[in-house]
Parts: sequence; C-alpha cells; structure tokens
Amino acid sequence: MTGAARPTDEIAPVAVPAAGGTVSATRKAIALVLKRAGIADFTFEARILIEDLAGASDPIDEAAAIRLNDALARRLAGEPLWRILGAREFWGLSFSLSPGTLEPRPDSETLIETALGHLDQRRHEPLRLLDLGTGTGCLLIATLREFPQATGLGIDLSPDAVATATGNAARNGVAERAAFRQGDWTDGIAERFDLILSNPPYIGSDEIAGLDHNVREHDPLLALDGGPDGLDAYRALAAALPGHLKPGGLAILEIGAGQEEAVVALMRRAGLHHRESRRDLGGHIRALVFGHNL
Repeated sequence: MTGAARPTDEIAPVAVPAAGGTVSATRKAIALVLKRAGIADFTFEARILIEDLAGASDPIDEAAAIRLNDALARRLAGEPLWRILGAREFWGLSFSLSPGTLEPRPDSETLIETALGHLDQRRHEPLRLLDLGTGTGCLLIATLREFPQATGLGIDLSPDAVATATGNAARNGVAERAAFRQGDWTDGIAERFDLILSNPPYIGSDEIAGLDHNVREHDPLLALDGGPDGLDAYRALAAALPGHLKPGGLAILEIGAGQEEAVVALMRRAGLHHRESRRDLGGHIRALVFGHNL
C-alpha cells in the first residue's frame, strides 16, 4: 500500500443534525461539515447555529433538527451566516437584516467609539443626531443608547432599509427617540444637527466584481457602489454637511482603505475642518471627524 493516509475527518461520514442527538455531538458534526466546505470559522459558526436554532433543547428535538438542517443547507450554498439567522450583533445590540441593508460590521463600531470620545461630556444633553444612509439603523440606534436624552433621524434611499431600521429601533428600545425616512441624503431637511453619522457606499464601481462573494452576492449594491472612484457619496456629503451641522457640531464618516486624503480634501474644500482620523481594531483609518472651521 502506498501514499499517506488521509486524516480521519476527511473520510469519515458525517451525520446531519437529527432529533435525539446531543447538542455537543450535533455541534461537532456541523463544524465538521462546515470545515470540509472550506469555511474558515467552522467552530464558531457551528456554535452560533446551535445557540440560535437549538436553544436549550438537549437532546435536539425535531423542530430544532429541521431548523439546523435548513440553515446548514443554506450555508453550504454560500449564504452568509448572519443572513441565514436574520440578525447580527453590533455594539452589543441585535439588529435584524433585510435585503435592503448591509450587515453591521465590527469596523463600523469605530464611529460610535469616536462619537463617545468627542461628546462624552454631553452624554446627557438633548442632542439631535442624523444618520445618512442608515441601513439597519445600527449607527443611530447604538448612539442613541449611549446618549439617553438624544433624539435622531435616519435617512435611507431604500424603503426596505427604512422599514428595517424602524423595527430595529423598537427592538432596541429607542423607538420613541428615533425616526426614519426615505430620502436622498439631506434633500428636504432644513434642520441642523449636533452629530451627523454616515457609513456611505465607498467601493469603486469596478471593484464590486472582486469583492468576497458573501458581500457581492448578498449585500445590496445600492449600499456598496460609490461610483467610479468610490467617492460619489462623499461629494454629496461635502455639499450637504456644512448647512446641516450646528455650531460646534460634528460629522463622523466611515471610509474605505486609502480614502482618507481624498475625503479630507473634499470636506476642506466645502469649508469643514478635519478634526481627527480614527483607526479601527485592524489598524486601518476607518472614521474621519469634521466640524465647522474654528
């Protein structure tokens, strides 16, 4: 006999989740299926699937087995984990997803950290907040949870996103302090705000095809495509922000890799002062802070 033996986990049959199996054995079986499919975080994903879809059922009951098998089939077909579960955590809160919204991602928490860094002494003031391109509402809702006297408005071009964000505000206990409206950036808004947040589309149009398939095939194009150079949204924001910031107000914008210099230049030409660039946990410049010139 020639050739090296293959590892056991590459040749052993794997049982699909079935009623009567223990949670521990079912989790290991799911992890092995995901591992064979090339999913990097197979242990983590198996644990999340069990926690969300089996709950306290041990052994696995029939309903939980059906949910797990359906979710596993969707994951193996390439659907992202959080899309399957229908929600994702952000800033310790749970946000429902829909076809019209991006998944909230940890990098965007940098904007909340930055807002707290600049406005911590005003946490109990009745601030007015604006979130442009609100998506799930995660930026506005998380900030409202940190500023208990604040109220806010979220704007999105997608009616699906507006409906999802409205539901997420109720889900996270800020429905009475958050309003959401369909619109094109600040069109129709005459108010000025203490804090404006935005995670706009910033991927160059030609780069969309090269994105990870989890993003390219499941996140809405409207929330990704920033035009030929990825800066179309920032041009719109540069035109809008000066007239919608209160004196002393701040705008905190998320950017993509390598966009700091170009976005700062756009905002400076619009008359805004660049106050800070903040890095995310990966060390990349993620949030830019602007205000009126001092």
